[in-house]
Amino acid sequence: MLQFILHFLHSLYSPDGLKELIRSGGAPLVCTIVFIETGFFVGFFLPGDSLLITAGIFSYAGVIPLKWLLLPVMFCAIAGDQVGYWIGRSAGAALYRREDSFFFRRSHLQRAHDFYEKYGGRAVILARFVPIVRTFCPPVAGAAKMPYSRYLLYDVFGGIFWVGATILGGYTLGHLIPNIGKYIHYVIAVVILLSVLPAVIGLFRANRGSNTRTGSTVFNHQVK
Repeated sequence: MLQFILHFLHSLYSPDGLKELIRSGGAPLVCTIVFIETGFFVGFFLPGDSLLITAGIFSYAGVIPLKWLLLPVMFCAIAGDQVGYWIGRSAGAALYRREDSFFFRRSHLQRAHDFYEKYGGRAVILARFVPIVRTFCPPVAGAAKMPYSRYLLYDVFGGIFWVGATILGGYTLGHLIPNIGKYIHYVIAVVILLSVLPAVIGLFRANRGSNTRTGSTVFNHQVK
């Protein structure tokens, strides 16, 4: 079982593996991955952006009909977020006391909380385009008791916009760049890089801020 999980994870982050997963699993697999990524804490490591852009490219190539991909994935993205919201609504503050595990990181939850505090309701839409935050923002919104009608409105718009932008973006790339299949490795690599870039920048800023505060504390102590 562990070997299967490791092989699956390797496939998700390998251009060849991701191509083969989409070819073999089709729209049902894409929908399942998106639902898990947006609905459960275990999904924080899943590459939603690269998956959907690659699926869009393959859709243009005729591997997956666009009509079987676009609307079902939008539905699963929205449905997954609803699960996350109600987990947060029911668990509330207990989420922040939960111990770290393979499937859960309090640091990720705190990052989503800070993102929600900064952007308010817009975070539900913006978080769609930020890996990890995309997974943890719905339970944060639920724990914050954001009115469900308001949350649902933002979430439906965000889900449609995110899935539409990524899948149709990949579809458009397939249309504009002849034989893009030959360069799919580079496309996936760039998308994965752009996906993890916000997380890297966030960690850099947090570390820099921590160092700045530490240096300031030491300086103040020396002055005293």
